[in-house]
Amino acid sequence: MNDRQEINDELKEQSDRLAAPPDMAALLSGRPILVTGADGFVGSHLTEMLLDLGARVHVFVRGRSSGFLNNIGHLRDRLVVHRGDLTDQDAVLRALKALRSEGGRPVIFHLAAQAHVGESWARPYETIATNLLGTLNLLRSILDLDLDIHKLDTAGSSEEYGNISEEMREYYRLNDQGLILDERSPVNPQSIYATSKLAADFLSRSFFRAYGLPVVVTRMFNNYGPRQSPRFVTGAIITQALSSDVIRLGYVMAKRDFCFVRDGAMGHMHAALLGKPGEVYVYGYGQNVSILEWRNMIIDIGRQEGYWGEKTFETETPELGRLGKSEVLELRVDYGKLHTLTGWKPQHTWEQGLRETIQWYAENRSRWQGQLGR
Repeated sequence: MNDRQEINDELKEQSDRLAAPPDMAALLSGRPILVTGADGFVGSHLTEMLLDLGARVHVFVRGRSSGFLNNIGHLRDRLVVHRGDLTDQDAVLRALKALRSEGGRPVIFHLAAQAHVGESWARPYETIATNLLGTLNLLRSILDLDLDIHKLDTAGSSEEYGNISEEMREYYRLNDQGLILDERSPVNPQSIYATSKLAADFLSRSFFRAYGLPVVVTRMFNNYGPRQSPRFVTGAIITQALSSDVIRLGYVMAKRDFCFVRDGAMGHMHAALLGKPGEVYVYGYGQNVSILEWRNMIIDIGRQEGYWGEKTFETETPELGRLGKSEVLELRVDYGKLHTLTGWKPQHTWEQGLRETIQWYAENRSRWQGQLGR
């Protein structure tokens, strides 16, 4: 029996010991919801799923002169849309006042962020302003309005863990497959993006301790799926394969724990509805692969499905990535805490998720052509 099968069998055994999974439709039907960053990749899938489960959804999206919604335009008639910037407290207050008028105890999913690691080095001030000051605006505005919420989910990132800190090595979990990360693992951010997310994480929990604001922090490991920008690695591989005979990547030996976007969105719901205020919940697929293996898996699946033929490969930086020593080398999650509390576990295998993702890119070329790759 291979390592992956052993892990899958162990997870199934744990799941079988749990009670019936929560009825998410019953928990969400008629409940007022606010999603920040709803027109983004994960936010759009979360918004769509919340609507399908009967929630009354408000979204906070960055204002654009065109007024165009890239990822949730097809949902426009089912939403209340608030446009603005998280750094503008007046805009945040207006959205929260409208949410309050719905009655009930709303849930807020705070996903808005500058989410690209590489871009955080090129746009450091925007990254800090959006990810940290924007979070402060949201937290402070909830208090200023005395808004009675059920829960606020501040979306963190697996990037907060960074690389192993040698002085903290004794506190890491390691086995023959490598590093295992959970809620108790040391954090060691390696980029401006990761630092900004960790600061927002600690800031959110500070508001729980100081004011009793019911906040949970979620750290979803590397997401992928339909609608993701081709600037992230999965989209970069697929879009190159659809448009070229050559696949070019940077450092390919880093290992990532890839989680399909709809599983990730469901993880947000489980943590926000059932999680304990002040707690951190981390989740992902529970296994990792190198970028090299991920690339090969994508190319093999796409070839089997008839989307492309043989490809050649070029590695631009075989030793280390463009971010040098800040490149995070290994990420793999133990999602046992969230699983034990709520029953959440990934429902899509990598193969299932990649087939759906490749199909979306193939059928939606106008959505990504002309965008920069990785």
